[in-house]
Amino acid sequence: PAPARAPRMCGIFAYLNYNVSRERRYVLEVLLNGLRRLEYRGYDSSGIAVDADLPAPPAPGSAPPPYAGAPPLVYRQEGKIENLVRSVYAEVDEKDVNLDAAFNVHAGIAHTRWATHGVPAPRNSHPQSSGAGDEFLVVHNGIITNYEVLKETLTRHGFTFESDTDTEVIPKLAKFVFDKAHDGEGDVTFSQVVNEVMRQLEGAYALIFKSPHYPNELIACKRGSTLILGVNELSGQKSGKSFNDVKALTANGKPKELFFSSDLCAIVEHTKNYLAIEDNEIVHIKDGSVSILKFDHDKEKPASVQRALSVLEMEVEQIKKGNYDHFMQKEIHEQPHSLTTTMRGRLKDGAVLLGGLKEHLKTIRRSRRVVFIGCGTSYNAALAARTFVEELTGIPVTMEVASDLLDRQGPIYREDTAVFVSQSGETADTLLALDYALENGALCVGITNTVGSTLSRRTHCGIHINAGCEIGVASTKVSFCAFSSCSSFQFFGILFPNSL
Repeated sequence: PAPARAPRMCGIFAYLNYNVSRERRYVLEVLLNGLRRLEYRGYDSSGIAVDADLPAPPAPGSAPPPYAGAPPLVYRQEGKIENLVRSVYAEVDEKDVNLDAAFNVHAGIAHTRWATHGVPAPRNSHPQSSGAGDEFLVVHNGIITNYEVLKETLTRHGFTFESDTDTEVIPKLAKFVFDKAHDGEGDVTFSQVVNEVMRQLEGAYALIFKSPHYPNELIACKRGSTLILGVNELSGQKSGKSFNDVKALTANGKPKELFFSSDLCAIVEHTKNYLAIEDNEIVHIKDGSVSILKFDHDKEKPASVQRALSVLEMEVEQIKKGNYDHFMQKEIHEQPHSLTTTMRGRLKDGAVLLGGLKEHLKTIRRSRRVVFIGCGTSYNAALAARTFVEELTGIPVTMEVASDLLDRQGPIYREDTAVFVSQSGETADTLLALDYALENGALCVGITNTVGSTLSRRTHCGIHINAGCEIGVASTKVSFCAFSSCSSFQFFGILFPNSL
């Protein structure tokens, strides 16, 4: 099924240390700090899950524990992240949880939520649970469009729902798949459980699963929502040549830290080596090794795929406010530098050189029309450039809000050049409009501020804005540089040099 449109506001984060000792206190702080890095996306509640201590062996004749791993400690709270911090440490003191306990391998997950299904409340916060014992926990960014049907089915099988969220069907569905496999064929792997869960879900989502049935493992998957894997090798090797195939890198048994995040800003202080997870990929971390499977609805078993890590071109200082009162103030003052960076290396002997468009210049010059497509501020930046582009090229320019184009199924022709504008390169409606334009045979050009983003990978060619990381919700420097990139000076100067 095609992905539904999803808000991009929830934040998900996960941390797994392997073959390196980390105290529970350290793990908690990494998770909480990851959520702080995601605050700018907007949220009304948050939550985390870490492992408790392993229970004592059962007495002779008593029932064995339901799973092999340690039971999870789940903390959820509405309001600011600092509310969650206070409640976590209050509950830790109340239950006498040992924060100094060290783990050679440990998996934790975290989430910031913007309410879509159900009011802001601990019961609606993530991680959402499969029920008593927290056998499966899930954090989720996106919307499950068929959750009501799944909820009715699971209710008939005896499951009780405690939240108003669409997310709660996911861990309960995972438990249903797990129980059914154990009642029949016997053992089932974590990736097999998640593969079957994906088969039932419709909508747009990025998911991270944690389960005491599979201790010290994490699984992530996505369809339509952004998800990043970060890898921090602790062996002292700094050479970028080490970071080729992610499975070959992580299967070496060396100490490492692995991260999942919905935003690169949350991992840049830990590592610059990352992988942008593709739609329908299942990323399984087990024994410190990363395996990537490609889900296919028509096939029972997913195929294994190889992916290479990329190197993040971002510094920690870019995600800090410095001496400014807030990020928006900082980014306003960065505009002159950002515009210089956007133009750097692209001006030579009075001409504009845009290498990303070089192979497609003839096609663009023969275009029947240029269609700018975007959402919000990206749309407005393109709209501001429209007059310059038409005046200097003589080619008709039309504007489309991505969601409106999809609703109308507006005409896109093979002779069109469709220009997609997105700061993050991950805007859900813009990416769906890109799929629509590709299906209709148009040449697709991407203008984005994020190297390695979905938009930059799936368009035929494009321009990176290079404005630097933007944290403030109200776009400042990126919208200014996006206008420059869309306008005649940056975008069409190379196509029609005689018009300048």
